[in-house]
Amino acid sequence: MFDPNELEHIRDARDKWEETTLQKSLGKNPERAKKFITTSSEEIERLYTPLDISEMDYARDLNDAGEFPFTRGVHQTMYRTKVWTMRMFAGFGTAEETNARFKYLLEHGETGLSTAFDMPTLYGYDTDAPQALGEFGKCGVAVSSLADMEILFDGIPVDQVTTSMTINSPAAIIWAMYIAAAEKRGIPREKLGGTLQNDILKEYIAQKEFIFPPEPSMRLVTDTVEFGTRELPKWNTISISGYHIREAGSTAVQELAFTLSDGFEYVRWAIARGLDVDAFAPRLSFFFNAHNDFFEEIAKYRAARRIWAREMKETFGAKNPRSWLMRFHTQTAGVSLTAQQPMNNVARVALQALAAVMGGTQSLHTNSLDEAWALPSEHAAVIALRTQQIIAEESGVTNVVDPFGGSYFVEALTNKLEAEAYEYFRKIENFGGMLPAIERGFQQREIAEAASRYQREIDAKERIIVGVNDYVTDETLRVPLLRVDEAGARHQIERLNRVRRERDNVRVGETLNAIRHVARKPHENLMPYFLDAVNAYATLQEMMDVLRQEWGEYREEAII
Repeated sequence: MFDPNELEHIRDARDKWEETTLQKSLGKNPERAKKFITTSSEEIERLYTPLDISEMDYARDLNDAGEFPFTRGVHQTMYRTKVWTMRMFAGFGTAEETNARFKYLLEHGETGLSTAFDMPTLYGYDTDAPQALGEFGKCGVAVSSLADMEILFDGIPVDQVTTSMTINSPAAIIWAMYIAAAEKRGIPREKLGGTLQNDILKEYIAQKEFIFPPEPSMRLVTDTVEFGTRELPKWNTISISGYHIREAGSTAVQELAFTLSDGFEYVRWAIARGLDVDAFAPRLSFFFNAHNDFFEEIAKYRAARRIWAREMKETFGAKNPRSWLMRFHTQTAGVSLTAQQPMNNVARVALQALAAVMGGTQSLHTNSLDEAWALPSEHAAVIALRTQQIIAEESGVTNVVDPFGGSYFVEALTNKLEAEAYEYFRKIENFGGMLPAIERGFQQREIAEAASRYQREIDAKERIIVGVNDYVTDETLRVPLLRVDEAGARHQIERLNRVRRERDNVRVGETLNAIRHVARKPHENLMPYFLDAVNAYATLQEMMDVLRQEWGEYREEAII
């Protein structure tokens, strides 16, 4: 992009500037620190020039928005045509309570639903299971059967509003419940739009909500990709999630590299199943974190788009341009929220959300100021939603596509993150691929070391967290907290028992036996059998227990 002679003049001028003007300035006004680092502890130079991006080629590395390799965005006009989907993560207590919260958020301008499930549901247990004791509804809504799913989305136009569901090991069964509930209302599955998180690899790497060993877990994911490709053309069957990798303490480049590596592995499994890459790749989506370092986050999203486009085209042979697109949802960083001085979280969330928008996200969730304490209150959730609306309507940032494109700093940082991601790809390949690397604890160890380093920097005050290790006050906290009513658990269990009494238990037994039979056939798709069982009102745990019996449960080895 730059004339070699002009670059030589710039190099000479910068050398002179460093020897004269800069040295004089530093003599009078020393810099605040010996080195400046990103949130990921990467050192940042004081000044960036064309010399830092001298090898870049505009058409190859940037190009216009909506053009390969999509560094500048997946759409030609981005937010000038349509702003991102405002999708607030919501779910607590009973299906009735969460249904009311969904409707409240939609009335206040939310444009897409995002469903949180409680811990028993995430681990495939019914509300009355011994393992569920004390955990009902505390980190999301409890869903034990089709009856709960019917109530959860009652009165919500699921053929018009897209729904994201944060569910992983039991994803296929929960998705079957959603499909069945819609069809009972006369809404055909081909009209349903939304996203299933369904990213099991990141569970082994970071979040630890796995149930089965990796091989059968990957089979379940592949079943959903195959079924969605054939039956639900508007549905994103996986949201490949870097978010939880970052929440576990990873750096930006680890989030980038491990997330994309997971994505490549899902593509390999779907191709091995016999699917054409261009049949399913356009419906893959991603989910990234937006952390505190404004420019590092923007660069991460830009690098992610470029890498994904190149690999899908050149490595996997995708010919449909839609297969090259990385479409992603972003959530602001829960791990960055502080219990101390919680109002500070409003500012943190605003900066993180702005970085996601500057990086070209298609969908955004903004965390609430009280989430370091409890599930979001209605008041805090609306403030978080209003933050997105102010960015969209008042800031002016939606007026131009990729406003940081061409910034010497942002382009250099994008290139650096890309190069470091490829280093991780090579290391994972040396282990023999994603599954062997996970089983050897490679990714887990890398994240643990990064998290430990970050905490040491905070403890040493090399990194300032406002209100935590500096600017501390003795103020009395007054945060109105949302509390889950324990009566809801009793109500949920009563409904569950009623379902068991009133359903055709012979039919339930037949559908569970069919699931058991097909679970032993690794190349047969389980989704139709889950739908049969769901429609018979088999419970989540009844289906998951069949799979536990057939596949066993995974026990992770300690990482030393």
